Amino acid sequence: MLKVNDISKNFGSLKAVRNLSFSVEKGEVLGIVGQNGAGKSTTFKMILGYLQPDNGKVTINNRYVSEEILDRIGFLPEERGLYLDMTIQQQIEYFASLHGVTKKDSKERLAYWLEKLEVKGHKKTKIKDLSKGNQQKIQLICTLIHKPEFLILDEPFSGLDPINIDILLSVITELREEGVAIIFSSHNMQNVARISDKILMLVNGRAALYGNINDIRSMYESRKLYVEGISIDKINRTPGITKYSLDYPGYIIEFSSNLQVLNAINIYKKDIELSGYRIIIPTLDDIFKIVLKGEKNEKD
Repeated sequence: MLKVNDISKNFGSLKAVRNLSFSVEKGEVLGIVGQNGAGKSTTFKMILGYLQPDNGKVTINNRYVSEEILDRIGFLPEERGLYLDMTIQQQIEYFASLHGVTKKDSKERLAYWLEKLEVKGHKKTKIKDLSKGNQQKIQLICTLIHKPEFLILDEPFSGLDPINIDILLSVITELREEGVAIIFSSHNMQNVARISDKILMLVNGRAALYGNINDIRSMYESRKLYVEGISIDKINRTPGITKYSLDYPGYIIEFSSNLQVLNAINIYKKDIELSGYRIIIPTLDDIFKIVLKGEKNEKD
């Protein structure tokens, strides 16, 4: 579906995106993560043809981006743009008309999405009278109204409460099952972990981490152990400990390596006071911090 091959973009001396490559297939979700200024929005703009890469290429279905290709894409920008004095129906019909969708079809699709997204408002309600969360849902309907084959969602969960986040995650899951290719960016690693097939971690405009989410997790062995029944004295005497903290009724212990975790388990198993233990699998947040630390050390 989408192939990004070795693209770069500079703004003067600023290297916004550097030699970036990735792909997204039909029925696949790619989560893009990174700090502000990492290059996420610039990458989206190059995919959409708003910016031309200085080198490399972007293709969708083996073709360069054109107006015909763009008509198959749904884009939800981070900066939301709605006409506040329009009603919900007027807003949707306007965006639908830009993609050649008839009024009849847009009305049917609007009714479906209003119910699906649990929008608190009637189709005759003005946009300005909606809550920010419901305005965001209308923006999403504008993105989906022409039934795109490929979705780009820039910070789609921003400003949503947990209930509406779950609704959006459910929608993304259904669209994936229908074969839609989806890219989204988010600062919330939990949402990325819940919905993504692959992740791309951008640091200073380049891919610091990219691949299948389960493969990436397996690359980062656990260095944390939770134990119950082991004394502070014994914890302090365990080789390889970097720090520990109380997590009642036990302790979370961090080690310098996964091997030290396994050694500690063997030691603690011999202690009759041990009442339980478990290895703590690293979260995406943990992995992100490890990667950022490694990038900083490499730069220094």
